[in-house]
Amino acid sequence: MALNLTINTNNLPLGALLAAEHVKGSVQLSVEEGKDTRLHVSDAVQFSDVNSISRYLARVAPALGLYGANMMEQTEVDHWLEFSARRLCGQPGLTVALSELDKALSLRTFLVGHGLTLADLSVWAALKGHGGWPSQAKSFCHVSRWFFFLNSQVPFTAVGNKYATSKATPCKSNSEDKEKKQDVGKFVDLPGAEMGKVVVRFPPEASGYLHIGHAKAALLNQHYQVMFKGKLIMRFDDTNPEKEKEDFEKVILEDVAMLQIHPDQFTYTSDHFPTIIRFAEQLLAEGKAYIDDTPPEQMKQEREQRIESRCRNNTLQQNMKLWEEMKAGSEIGQSCCMRAKIDMNSNNGCMRDPTLYRCKNTPHPRTKDTYKVYPTYDFACPIVDSMEGVTHALRTTEYHDRDEQFYWFINALRLRKPYIWEYSRLNLNNTVLSKRKLTWFVDQGYVDGWDDPRFPTVRGVLRRGMTVEGLKQFIAAQGGSRSVVNMEWDKIWAFNKKLPISCLKVIDPVAPRYTALSSSYIVPVSVPEAAEEMKEAAKHPKNAEVGMKEVWYGPRVLVEGADAETFSEGEMVTFINWGNLIITKINKGADGKVLSMEARLNLENKDYKKTTKITWLADTSSAPLLPTICINYQPLISKAVITKDDDFKDYINKNSKLEEKMLGDPCLKTLKKGDIIQLQRRGFYICDQPYEPISPNSCKESPCVLLYIPDGHTKEMPTAGSKDKSKSQTSNNTAASTPTPASVSMPASDLFSSIVAQGEAVRLLKAAKAPKDEVDKAVQQLLSLKAQFKQQTGLDYKPGMAPPTSASAPPTLSTDSDSCPYTCVAQQGELVRKLKAEQAPKDQIDVAVKHLLALKAEFKTLTGQEYKPGMATPFPTSSASTSVKGLSSSSCSALELYERVAQQGQVVRKLKSEKAPKDQVDAAVKQLLALKAEYKQATGQDYKPGAAPVQNAPAPVQSAPTPVQNSPAPAATGLYEKVAEQGEVVRKLKVEKAPKEQVDAAVKQLLALKAEYKQQTGQEYKPGLQAPAKPTQAQSDSPQQAQELFSKVSQQGELVRKLKSEKAPKEQVDEAVKILLNLKNQYKTLSGEDYKPVSAAGATGGEDKNRKERENKSEKQGGGGGGGGAGKKGKGDKSGQGKEGSGGAGDGQGPKKQTRLGLEAKKEENLADWYSQVITKAEMIEYYDVSGCYVLRPWSFAIWEAIKDFFDGEIKKLGVENCYFPMFVSQAALEKEKSHIEDFAPEVAWVTRSGKTELAEPIAVRPTSETVMYPAYAKWVQSHRDLPIKLNQWCNVVRWEFKHPQPFLRTREFLWQEGHTAFATKEEAAEEVLQILDLYARVYEELMAIPVVKGRKTEKEKFAGGDYTTTVEAYISASGRAIQGATSHHLGQNFSKMFEIMFEDPKQPGEKQLAFQNSWGLTTRTIGVLTMVHGDNMGLVLPPRVACLQVVIIPCGITVSLPEQDKEALLVQCSKYLSRLQDAGIRVKADLRDNYSPGWKFNHWELKGVPIRLEVGPKDMQQRQCVAVRRDSGEKVTLPEADVEKKLATMLEDIQNNLFKKASDDLKSHMVAADTMEQFQKELDQGKMVQIPFCGQIECEDWIKKTTAKDQDVEPGAPSMGAKSLCIPFKPLKTLQPGQMCVSGKEPAQYYTMFGRSY
Repeated sequence: MALNLTINTNNLPLGALLAAEHVKGSVQLSVEEGKDTRLHVSDAVQFSDVNSISRYLARVAPALGLYGANMMEQTEVDHWLEFSARRLCGQPGLTVALSELDKALSLRTFLVGHGLTLADLSVWAALKGHGGWPSQAKSFCHVSRWFFFLNSQVPFTAVGNKYATSKATPCKSNSEDKEKKQDVGKFVDLPGAEMGKVVVRFPPEASGYLHIGHAKAALLNQHYQVMFKGKLIMRFDDTNPEKEKEDFEKVILEDVAMLQIHPDQFTYTSDHFPTIIRFAEQLLAEGKAYIDDTPPEQMKQEREQRIESRCRNNTLQQNMKLWEEMKAGSEIGQSCCMRAKIDMNSNNGCMRDPTLYRCKNTPHPRTKDTYKVYPTYDFACPIVDSMEGVTHALRTTEYHDRDEQFYWFINALRLRKPYIWEYSRLNLNNTVLSKRKLTWFVDQGYVDGWDDPRFPTVRGVLRRGMTVEGLKQFIAAQGGSRSVVNMEWDKIWAFNKKLPISCLKVIDPVAPRYTALSSSYIVPVSVPEAAEEMKEAAKHPKNAEVGMKEVWYGPRVLVEGADAETFSEGEMVTFINWGNLIITKINKGADGKVLSMEARLNLENKDYKKTTKITWLADTSSAPLLPTICINYQPLISKAVITKDDDFKDYINKNSKLEEKMLGDPCLKTLKKGDIIQLQRRGFYICDQPYEPISPNSCKESPCVLLYIPDGHTKEMPTAGSKDKSKSQTSNNTAASTPTPASVSMPASDLFSSIVAQGEAVRLLKAAKAPKDEVDKAVQQLLSLKAQFKQQTGLDYKPGMAPPTSASAPPTLSTDSDSCPYTCVAQQGELVRKLKAEQAPKDQIDVAVKHLLALKAEFKTLTGQEYKPGMATPFPTSSASTSVKGLSSSSCSALELYERVAQQGQVVRKLKSEKAPKDQVDAAVKQLLALKAEYKQATGQDYKPGAAPVQNAPAPVQSAPTPVQNSPAPAATGLYEKVAEQGEVVRKLKVEKAPKEQVDAAVKQLLALKAEYKQQTGQEYKPGLQAPAKPTQAQSDSPQQAQELFSKVSQQGELVRKLKSEKAPKEQVDEAVKILLNLKNQYKTLSGEDYKPVSAAGATGGEDKNRKERENKSEKQGGGGGGGGAGKKGKGDKSGQGKEGSGGAGDGQGPKKQTRLGLEAKKEENLADWYSQVITKAEMIEYYDVSGCYVLRPWSFAIWEAIKDFFDGEIKKLGVENCYFPMFVSQAALEKEKSHIEDFAPEVAWVTRSGKTELAEPIAVRPTSETVMYPAYAKWVQSHRDLPIKLNQWCNVVRWEFKHPQPFLRTREFLWQEGHTAFATKEEAAEEVLQILDLYARVYEELMAIPVVKGRKTEKEKFAGGDYTTTVEAYISASGRAIQGATSHHLGQNFSKMFEIMFEDPKQPGEKQLAFQNSWGLTTRTIGVLTMVHGDNMGLVLPPRVACLQVVIIPCGITVSLPEQDKEALLVQCSKYLSRLQDAGIRVKADLRDNYSPGWKFNHWELKGVPIRLEVGPKDMQQRQCVAVRRDSGEKVTLPEADVEKKLATMLEDIQNNLFKKASDDLKSHMVAADTMEQFQKELDQGKMVQIPFCGQIECEDWIKKTTAKDQDVEPGAPSMGAKSLCIPFKPLKTLQPGQMCVSGKEPAQYYTMFGRSY
């Protein structure tokens, strides 16, 4: 039985999705996105409740045990399901529920039984979706442990990855010194800001998606947070319950994360509702506020006229009575509001008694029905800012008038005063940034949603191809300026194009290039001699790293018609990625269009300088062309700046989405959503919808949909053809000899094209370094053309300006005799507006305005009416009949007007298909509308395609006899109209992208009608020509009436649909339906046939399309193996990041492998990502499917072996022996030493089952081995002669960490050595403690070149159960944190007492003495410390003493031209070096692989940290030398061949010393002493380790930790703790003075103790 789960992605049912993820292997289940969440079992059985869906899924897969193993467990599962739904979901407060949950989980891994159940799934999902959980997680340790444990499990991560928004990490350039300086605006320092004390906030309202105006606010706040190392609060302003939506909250949080903004704290204004109400009542009690029941409109007028309200002087009793009504939400209360009593005579309108509270009965998303009154933002904001500790409130300058009000509230309520800092809001032209207006666009269906590429939302611009880094740089360029400017969209796109070259989504340098041809006009080219074959070509001609693509060649290729029309027979044309071809024959049709061409190959000719370059595609069945749709978006708003007096709805651009069907390169089928490419000669595009092959469900394929990415140029990218280029070449040949005389008149549009072509010619001549006189003549001609252009248009030609339309009238007083007066006025008005918009010279505008006024006067004389834009063209008055007759005889006759409308419609369609500039299209559309209005005035009816007007009078008798076909039978007229209507249907279906079979059926019907028409009339049907005349007026009346009735039926049908969608009252719907049926009957009576809506097919197509999109989404999510086949990625191996994104080694693209190499994060900018990438890309670890466990690869294990060999040898000198004890510990043994196990208890992993059998007693996996080894010691020690025992074991231990597992640093299983010794005397034990500590210091300093600080741990930090602990502490400057390197513990007699390790005292026979014990350990954490201390932005840096390889030999200079014997000699030389260095005891390898370039190998071994790279080339062999490159400094040293061993050995030692010196200098500069808490905090916040006078009390240490704590992780993956004691240094920086106090000021100091933030 197949189940189908539909999910609403706006309100994800996480619990149901988790259940589905668990049962998918046992049950046939498909998951798809839809409007509502629903599990479809059968037509009769469906579930919509999330818990019901989860229960059903668990029951159909009983073997998984998700619903419990017995009745008791099932009851418990039901309890927790109810708990999640009632106590967690949607509840504002979680504290009580979390306390109960924490108690239940205190001794459990899972909520029910010993395995995962629905209880865990539902409760986890409820917490995951609750905004209040993250802020409370730390307060409930057991819930937190359980939550993050589940969070790390595969099903939970799988659901999270599948349904969470992807977050791209921006890459940074590795060669910034070679790039231009970033365009960063001026960020003004905040007044009064102190380092570490600045608190800023970003308070969005959850009423829509974030737009880039919000992005500016958020990034600006983050800038100051980072600059001053302060705190950023993200606060949802939820003061208005009518606007607040939880769905928007989730989206805003995702958008903030996408922008890489990391707030330190998340809050809601509603968290403070009780406090705000208390302050409001305080103002009432103090007479500073009053309750006003004045009607809103009257109140508005009173405020404007500065009239005091009649309620202003209410008594306190009256105010309190009305206030209680408001709080109750009564009818009286709803008519009231609370107002502040400030100053009604103030010049600042914001101070005229503003509203503080209003009464609303709408439930609040968080507080539900708790409140009926809600504060205004203006009142709540200053209170919450003060309460949350905001020091600087960043607000846009539009709030300036409210600043006085802000401070009045602060002073009146006696609150702490935040500082208001103003900056300018971001204003963009041709759009709106108001959430109200954006919501209107979404609701009205003008856009596809909030992420529509035309929208200024963060998601909209990212979907259109903007990169996160580009958006951030654009915002950064604005800075904190207060200057208000209206910015063009091209500015933001310009930033997108000029990103650093190492960024993944940089546009120009790494976008692969493909080809697509416009399918509207394709011309086949026959090349008989060409063989069908496939070759590989570079995806990017200037960047081989982008990879290779397949290019097919063959005897039949396709080119664009626009290109073909520019060719001439005998011309040589360059076919890109092929070569030169000569056009031998061009076949044209009767209309002059090219039908086909023939060409021959001329590939040996490599001269491409003066040829036309065109794109083409092979027409071959071996590689079918891909259906592709290119979409170009225009601004939503046609007016640049919408003023206060404008209604934005009047300026909506309803043609803002332009689609063009293309035939695409077969390689486009590999594109994924979000891939950025360049279509050659068209521009850059982002893949919005990848190509989908024929779906088994719909039996259709989905085309590849590409969105055009603007690049900041005002000139649009070319869409098709190379007309300009061909003209430029014609100019190139003729410019020098035949300059165009200035007297020759040319249309403005042609002149414009000529200037573009001539400009191109001049550039080509200059590039080719042509003779000066030839260049001068071409320049002279260019200037002549520009002068003509200015004379005709009154405008100076500017590169990138929109071409003038044919409709544009020149600014002269001469009227166009070929146009109607109405059209002339409309055109001239358009010209005046254009001149003003372009800020043309005043005299030029004055001339144009004068001409406009003259035309309006002429219009009034002819018509007797004033000209009004958009009016229907009026009939002329009788006094002007003569003029009108003259006019109609020339151009305004009905038939001629009909033809002009048809022609102009064709022009508009062509401009849109060619994606002409918007102003050009707008002008053409305007002219079309004017012509239609003129046509309606002349004929009295609307223009309809295919319905030409009937002539009332017979046409004059022609000299030639009229053919019989000119007076066909009436049937022909009906057929003509049917063809026209069917043509409309086909066009509509294509526009709506209806399913292919639907379009094909409509086209088939259209062709049949055309054939029938030709059979009856003897002529081809042509749209726009006169329809066959009808014999009598009576016959023509009926179709006209039928047409009118048809329109009425259509309108009434639309009304019925609207009423139903709006759920209008039933009687209203019934009445409308009754009218509809009546109209349909009338239509059938008149026309003899049933009414059939023309758009019916189109509507169905739309539904099919929506269904298809849903199917596609479902397939992408659930099928195709997309999820499992790729293998696991490391944390640093972010999908889709890296320069070589399209050239993987397994792509079969030639012998040279291309793999992703290099780091994409910088150590100083994102340490966590950098670390994750280094350890994976340097092949140190591999991630494992058990969270917190990792595979140690040979490269890292070699480091551990080097440490092991050194340390093992040294401890054996001290008499220590190696052994091995079991990894399992009994519960009784583990719990024997209570204080010891207390620290480990939460981390102990227990074995509770053998197969399916429960163990009688759980067995622990060792977290440490004291309790494993000491029972054996007790058996072995009887006499003092049995001592000392000195044992060490190299083994693994398991500590089930729940805090941010990090490879090497914090893992659940790790390798270590643990030494356990027992002595007869305390002095012997104490001596060994320090001996071992010295060895640990040597491991770090001598082997790993890392300086450490030796010292003793405080009482709080010492090993549980021991007397004291000594430690070596290292420092990682990249994070400003210390890390414990290794510890040596003196256990005293605590464990010997517990385990009875006793011996007979030789001095006192018969007396038993307890042994003194030590334990000491060193772990694989050392490898992580080494990586973080020495690594750089090129990867790992290994000290030679622990490096797996110390030298790598790389042969260089092996090229195709290098003789084979030289190549062999070079490889032999490398082998000789290898043998010599091995004999000298140097760990060395020769990298002789021939499928990688030397450059690739350099990067590879640099990334892996090999200390020295030895380069050997042919010239080096000749000169008997080689080149050594140091990894630590990058220095290149030439070494004589004879001294290689000696020189390299010396260099390795120098590298070791240099690394230690560099790290030591770093440590010294970051370790300081401080005597006061203030100085301590300051140094600590600068990332330093600080030695302070300390009393040693545990309570004092807790206080220090709490005082210095931060709310959130400074560095991801590191604990969010305050400063902790690191050690009491054996050699402090300062000496403690007598009587010196602890920094707390409470107790005398005992010693200087080193504190710092630590891992």
